[in-house]
Amino acid sequence: MREHLQTWTRELVSPLIPYYSPGGARVRLGVNAALHDDAAAELESFARPLWGLAPLAAGGGRFDHWDLVRRGLASGTDPAHEEYWREPRDSDQRIVEMAAIGFALALAPERLWDPLSGGERDRLAAWLATALARDTSDNNWRFFGVLVSLGLSRVGVRHDRAAVTERLDRLETYALGDGWYSDGPTERRDYYVSFAMHFYGLVYAALSADRARAERFRERAAVFAHDFQHWFAADGAAVPYGRSLTYRFAQGAFWGALAFAGVEALPWGVVKGQLLRHLRWWRARPIFTADGLLSVGYGYAQPMLAEQYNAPGSPYWAMKAMLPLALPATHPFWTAPELAAPDLPGVRAQPHAGAVLMRAERGRHVVALSARQHHMWVRHGAEKYAKFAYSTHFGFSVPGGYAGLEHGAHDSMLALSEDGVHYRVREEPLDHAVDGDTLYSRWRPWPDVEVETWLTAAPPWHVRTHRIVTARALHTAEGGFAIDREPPLEREAAPGRACARGRSGVSAIEDLSACRTGRLVVALPGTNVAAPRTEIPTLVEDLPPGEHWRSAAVLGLTDPGADVPPPPDAPVRRVP
Repeated sequence: MREHLQTWTRELVSPLIPYYSPGGARVRLGVNAALHDDAAAELESFARPLWGLAPLAAGGGRFDHWDLVRRGLASGTDPAHEEYWREPRDSDQRIVEMAAIGFALALAPERLWDPLSGGERDRLAAWLATALARDTSDNNWRFFGVLVSLGLSRVGVRHDRAAVTERLDRLETYALGDGWYSDGPTERRDYYVSFAMHFYGLVYAALSADRARAERFRERAAVFAHDFQHWFAADGAAVPYGRSLTYRFAQGAFWGALAFAGVEALPWGVVKGQLLRHLRWWRARPIFTADGLLSVGYGYAQPMLAEQYNAPGSPYWAMKAMLPLALPATHPFWTAPELAAPDLPGVRAQPHAGAVLMRAERGRHVVALSARQHHMWVRHGAEKYAKFAYSTHFGFSVPGGYAGLEHGAHDSMLALSEDGVHYRVREEPLDHAVDGDTLYSRWRPWPDVEVETWLTAAPPWHVRTHRIVTARALHTAEGGFAIDREPPLEREAAPGRACARGRSGVSAIEDLSACRTGRLVVALPGTNVAAPRTEIPTLVEDLPPGEHWRSAAVLGLTDPGADVPPPPDAPVRRVP
């Protein structure tokens, strides 16, 4: 399997080679529509493959284009060269990509440093050191200077270690307990916890001489693994949640980082299985362009999903998943037989994430119920963080426009409107709580409209209860899971119920309050992260001003031939 992963790493990078500039420093994959400049975007496309190439080299794997990479390092750090990357400013995208180069120097100096001339080494070292003199966002970005320092230390370059210690001390303040971090002093606890905070911490633990801090990083990761495994289905699919989903199989990078740092948080065969199943799941997805490049999107090329910082080379952050290639073939991660996913409980509350994870169909389907997190800076932040449910199989949807339910694609949301055209949803919870299998949140789409929502796991169903207090008349629409509508679905829309059954499974929503009418909403194409064309079983109703209680049971099944079990009863709720 190690040889297969080495081969796939080369296959992922090979389509990039024709896009390298003459000096090797710029990799131009297409039009850059990100918020950073073209030079930074082309540096990104150059640097991010190193997350996989450096471990490949450290583990003795072959790559035939190191001369091109070295040429790029020399050109990109030479102020007299037309392909010079330029020094970073505070919070510059260049600092992100400098971390990948620092990491690569730390793992494979014989490929990237030793063959350079003295002047080329001096210019590369001086350019990297500027990252330590710049401020960054107060989140996982604090680690980038730490990775630069690891690289400079490996090749014997003196630099500002006090700046590194300051960053590390700040990063440890993000620790929440139980192995969890927040991504800075925020409510965000998404995949940046695993593929950034823990990943970098484990790299640091493996490569630094800072034993006390390294041990803390290892201990936190060992605890976190027991929660994190619940985010993966038996086939390797991870729950799509939060920003930067275009990094795709970076979702599984944590498992390889455990091995790299020697942390047997779970038996090695289990850790190995988590990573390899995840990679196999991704290999089966149509995520490549016609010329073999990783596309921007999630389950397919989906530009609508992109954040404002996504450039054409951004998806190569996924190469972090190749970290265990740095380990020798004799490491127990490689020698242990791959084990199936553990038999985990059907419900797992994770208060730090503000989530309840539920598993059904023998682990083939995992749903994350969500009530805490929010992120309004990123594009589609409400959809990426504040929906009620996120599914390994049905994904979630982002808006394709703002005129009606078809444009809004409001799966796993309660959407409210004054005019029946423009809808508002939960964006930022005002309060949140976790109580066993139930999540609570309070949100306010208008100053005079307040909604309290309870989400209860009852696999394979989940139950939603809402208390709506409104001073205005409202059109309401509550969506279940979006389902692939090709080939044509068996569709049912009736008073109190909407259901769709097709090749990809079953999606249903039942009104437990006996007030609403079922409808199948044909969402705009390209809105769902799992399937390009979907329909959303939805309950609709018009409400007058006043107080209203509504409950619904929502079901998603991966087996199209499965019988639909009876829905659970609506729990009795009281205002806290």
